[in-house]
Amino acid sequence: MDGTAVTGDRDETVLTDDGVRLWAIRTGGGAGEPVILCHGGPGLWDTLEEPAGLLPDTPAYRWDQRGCGRSQRSGPYSVDRSVADLDDAGRHFGLDRVTLLGHSWGARLALAYALAHPARVSGLIYVSGTGIDADSTWHPAYKEAFHRRLGARPGHRERWEELRGLGDGRTDAQDREYAILQWSVDFADRDRALAHAEAMATPWFGVNHTCNATIGAELRRPEATHGLRERCAALRVPVLIVDGEDDIRPRWSVDSLESALPDVTRTTLAGAGHLPWTEDPEGFRTAVGAFLGGVRRRGDSR
Repeated sequence: MDGTAVTGDRDETVLTDDGVRLWAIRTGGGAGEPVILCHGGPGLWDTLEEPAGLLPDTPAYRWDQRGCGRSQRSGPYSVDRSVADLDDAGRHFGLDRVTLLGHSWGARLALAYALAHPARVSGLIYVSGTGIDADSTWHPAYKEAFHRRLGARPGHRERWEELRGLGDGRTDAQDREYAILQWSVDFADRDRALAHAEAMATPWFGVNHTCNATIGAELRRPEATHGLRERCAALRVPVLIVDGEDDIRPRWSVDSLESALPDVTRTTLAGAGHLPWTEDPEGFRTAVGAFLGGVRRRGDSR
């Protein structure tokens, strides 16, 4: 990375070091701290236009991860490969140091990048992640909450189970319906949950289930969290943790990360679920904007 951020609003093609084409876009502008946003999944596409738009004075860089959305449908799929692709995206945009905003799986990816390349990261915004303990510590509670919330609306759980049972036999339209039902549990406002999930699925690029399964299996291995606490304790990068109070992934799972980091603040937004910017946009804007301002001031003082 050569240190000069490019501005302007347009689609870009990032070419990775192994020749895979990634879709990316740069939006916003001004003198704010530049941010690369990392979407959730794995296997999904960029759904972070809304939070990027809450930071109008921030140069924001969004991308579809390898094999997902508008990026080339090509592996291999792994955490290390995703970290390398994120590095390639930063280099493409000429960013010497950057703040990362990661959501859900993207929070895990952003943390992995910060641990691998701390000198290239000015700050880390960890949104709706699940901490650094093994998935087995929190996933049973999440699964229970998922089924309880999905079953609260007549017919939703039954239809989701029916579609799930089709597996690879789902049509593209059925896969979209399955995703909308599944994503609807991520919102606290049950009256608007399906509409919010419908918006997430529009436009629809199709889930890369191979990517999801491959990286998901890697994250569940015992060695995936080995040494993470010690590495986080040594991380000299400011971190903001943002939670939605009503996320069905238990928020206590993130305590492991918060307790390990030496420079961390945490904001929990009441009445918000897994996509907290959707249900509390002003709270999200305030927390993230204040953090980015602090990161910028630190950089100016160096």
